[in-house]
Amino acid sequence: MPGPTRRFMLGAGAALALPSLAQAQAPWPARPIRLINPWTPGGPADVVARPVAQRLSESLGQPVVMENRPGANGTIGAAAVARAAPDGYTLFFSHVGPIAISPNFSSSVPFDPVRDFAPITQLVSGPIVLVVRPDVPANSVTELLALARAQPGALSYGSVGPASTTHLAGEMLAMMGGVQLLHVPYQGAAPVVTDLLGGRLHFAFINFAGAVAQMQAGTLRAIAVSTERRSSGLPNLPTVAETLPGFEVNSWYGVMAPANTPSAIVDRLHRDIAAALHAPDLTATLRAQGFDIEATTPAQYAAKIASDLQRWGELARATGIKVG
Repeated sequence: MPGPTRRFMLGAGAALALPSLAQAQAPWPARPIRLINPWTPGGPADVVARPVAQRLSESLGQPVVMENRPGANGTIGAAAVARAAPDGYTLFFSHVGPIAISPNFSSSVPFDPVRDFAPITQLVSGPIVLVVRPDVPANSVTELLALARAQPGALSYGSVGPASTTHLAGEMLAMMGGVQLLHVPYQGAAPVVTDLLGGRLHFAFINFAGAVAQMQAGTLRAIAVSTERRSSGLPNLPTVAETLPGFEVNSWYGVMAPANTPSAIVDRLHRDIAAALHAPDLTATLRAQGFDIEATTPAQYAAKIASDLQRWGELARATGIKVG
């Protein structure tokens, strides 16, 4: 029979264990959640991130606070999440750039896109639009490629910077179409459109909102979208893949957590986010901005990331492009 001292020590030990046990069993979420957005405020990412964060706040009963961590093509924000505790209180508003492109085209990415994250869901697919200036005699991808073959290296296209989706779409077009193109990098989308309108570029891949504005003004002509499927926002516009099977440049967004986040938390986040995305008003808002709803399962999102890592890896090896 234990003596008084031993009984006291056992009781004290049990009492000390109670707070940690209670903490381990505390319902999630018990405090605000951070959603790390790797882009600057006010850009296309906000169109998706802010309403998703708002609706997730409502369903979880805790604030989901967006924190912008821009820089290095999104890899600064991604690295912050990769280092965070896997407790469900830090999430990453992910994008194809830092997760699938930069790991293939840069040797300085400070994380592993597969090992360091737990995929939750691909939110949306985002096409970029292939546009030509009005005097370029091409109304289709086939006609644009024919022009390029007739003038090797003469047709120029602009991008928002090296190894951006708008640059790599042109590289993929050249590789799959068997043509030589002249790439002209810019800092941002506005100067690309300015030089297109000024006759200093022949074509470009530009974001959906910018393309629609120029199409409505009659200043640029859209001939294709970059995604695997036609865009619900421009359903009559063909895909590049209808001419070049296998072509896909998808500027998708998603949500990820640090690796080893409990599966129960990942599943709850997926369910709540999917429900938000399928709400008719949010679906309509996102489609009007050119996004197609995906709301994939964690397993489907992991498969998409693996597929894109392979796709961009093949292009990186074929072109030898390296940045940073």
